[in-house]
Amino acid sequence: MSDAIDENVSKVAAVTLGFWIIKIAATTLGETAGDWVTMSLGLGYLVGTAIFAAVMIIGVALQIRAKQFHPVIYWTVIVATTTLGTTMADFADRSIGVGYPGGVLILLTLLFASIALWYWSEGTVSVNTVTTVKTEAFYWTTILFSQTLGTALGDWMAGTDRGGLGLGYETSALVFSAAIAIVAGAYFWTSISRTTLFWAAFVLTRPLGATLGDFLDKPLSSGGLALSRLYASVILIAFIFVCVWLFPQRAGRHPGGTATLRART
Repeated sequence: MSDAIDENVSKVAAVTLGFWIIKIAATTLGETAGDWVTMSLGLGYLVGTAIFAAVMIIGVALQIRAKQFHPVIYWTVIVATTTLGTTMADFADRSIGVGYPGGVLILLTLLFASIALWYWSEGTVSVNTVTTVKTEAFYWTTILFSQTLGTALGDWMAGTDRGGLGLGYETSALVFSAAIAIVAGAYFWTSISRTTLFWAAFVLTRPLGATLGDFLDKPLSSGGLALSRLYASVILIAFIFVCVWLFPQRAGRHPGGTATLRART
């Protein structure tokens, strides 16, 4: 059986302002929901990782089997990757014992390896080319590693233990917001590869979401708002559903397609 998807159908979301708003909310949800399962329920990082890995595998299978872009399926998989990324990063940082810098180094290596393998196989890592089962597999693998790296970066910047820089949640959020603004400026005012800028922004929005998630549920003494992880997660889920309903959801542009995707080469 051919692994080709209909060349006139893209199943990845168009990259718009709405895309980034939902993506940041999804990454914040990944932090609160991941911590709720592993910490609040006491299941631990390994069990939490197994649970969210199963959810992600099911979601990716549904996404790959789909014949067209389905916003609910797509964003469910994004949430699954960001939640799995939270537990994977925490497992690497804490359970393995490599600390935040070690976790960042490991995950950065995995992300570069995924991108390099994708490029070696397809000659590009542009999301415009996600039109086959193979490229979709590369796409979701790269997204998973970028989400996990983003979590580790956020923890490294904000944390005071395990080799963290100790900047705190508010300062870290400002740092990542500034970095995202620089990437946005480069998009509008430079000729830097749109593919490079897309993946840079995708990685940077994850630690922003991670620090926002920590800010919501961490104790007041640690600089957080001390909200229940469960309540914060429910609120974020509702917010994401409202955003999916409010913002136009359409498939991205790809070779041979007609929709618009700004993350182009």
